[in-house]
Amino acid sequence: MPQRNMLQSSKGALLLLLPWLGGLVLGEVGDFSPCLRFFYQSAPPKGIDAEGYQPICQRYRNQYRFASLYHRQRRAPLYSAYILTPAAGKRPVNSWKYEPQLAFSSSSPEMRSFPKRGPISQNVIESQAVLLDYKNSTYTKGHLNPSLHHHTKEDRQATFTLTNVVPQRAGSNSGPWALLEAEVRARLEAFCDGPMFVITGALPYISGERRIKNRVAVPEYMWSAYCCPSYNASLPDSAQPYFPTYAAVGRNDQQSGEEIVQVDPKAKSSVRGYDVRRMPLETLEAILTQRLAMPISLFHGQCQ
Repeated sequence: MPQRNMLQSSKGALLLLLPWLGGLVLGEVGDFSPCLRFFYQSAPPKGIDAEGYQPICQRYRNQYRFASLYHRQRRAPLYSAYILTPAAGKRPVNSWKYEPQLAFSSSSPEMRSFPKRGPISQNVIESQAVLLDYKNSTYTKGHLNPSLHHHTKEDRQATFTLTNVVPQRAGSNSGPWALLEAEVRARLEAFCDGPMFVITGALPYISGERRIKNRVAVPEYMWSAYCCPSYNASLPDSAQPYFPTYAAVGRNDQQSGEEIVQVDPKAKSSVRGYDVRRMPLETLEAILTQRLAMPISLFHGQCQ
């Protein structure tokens, strides 16, 4: 794949991508430059074919909160990148939001709440997922960047945008995947002495793409990886394999094969088939590279 078709962080390189970005290279959609701090060493993942994807600097109440790479045709993000902070407070009351600049390039860069009454613009409906997509479906709204990985109320509220959400089975969302999120948060609080950079994403089916309402692509797997470059020098032996990086892949389909994540036959029926496999960062990158047919590298210099 020619280098000019790869995602680059500089504005100059992004100008080369204007044909597929549809003229949206401005402000917070189409450009990661304003929010590079959410990536280790200010470097977004390398090797991702740019076609169809749009960077979003997720902005809420006049501040950048995290970053997402969004696919307009699939109406779902490939990943969200954020800095995990010690949790405080409860999950906020849901006020689901959308990204105005995906619908109108001249709109405000601030994410906006869906109207409680009245119609939604057709431009919004065509450019991204909307709440009706999830209504009466068999999927929950699965956060890539979870609210409970953030300290401030505003950062937690900002995660409730559908550009940070994929269709996720309840057995995964409230089961093994929720346990993984809690485990990563506890590891930060116990051992990470500086910022923990997290990238969490979704892995589509190789063939036979599934969609809800024939609109929003359903992932076969969830995945996540973190980078903690500064950590406690006196790590116990049991914690050493988890630093400076670690990763995981979780099943989102009970019927999927077991070549990536095996099924625990002894698990409760409500969560059986939604297992999560922990693994080194390099193993996850090999899986992503094989499944996406892209030479993926998530963290600059492997977080060293």
